[in-house]
Amino acid sequence: MEKQEFDAFISKKGLKLTRERDEIVSEVLCCQGHFAPDELFVQLRSKGSKVSRASIYRTIPLLVEGGLIAEVERTDKHAHYEKVSKNSHHDHMICTVCGRVIEFYSKPLERLQESLCKRENFRGVRHCLEIMGVCENCDG
Repeated sequence: MEKQEFDAFISKKGLKLTRERDEIVSEVLCCQGHFAPDELFVQLRSKGSKVSRASIYRTIPLLVEGGLIAEVERTDKHAHYEKVSKNSHHDHMICTVCGRVIEFYSKPLERLQESLCKRENFRGVRHCLEIMGVCENCDG
């Protein structure tokens, strides 16, 4: 989803596209990899933005609902997000000890998902696979 689509989504919900929301969306679109709301706040502030932390936390659920970002992990009450990309799907392995996130793509898993959906007469739109475990560094 791009900015124009998100703007239309906000409008359809009967919400206003405020300056703060606009700055948050623009910054999210520039993010590479995973980010936490507090990191987004620091990035915006370092650029001179007056966006409040509360505005970021209120906007994040809208960004998820609108399909612009997806929650990647939630550990110790800290959620991390990433942009949703129409052309580069991947899944995650998350270390429960150190929090390391390993991104991976598996063609056989994607085919299995398609096969399962077909078998159940279900039209899959998107999915999120997280494998929780222990990375080699922490497995000691």
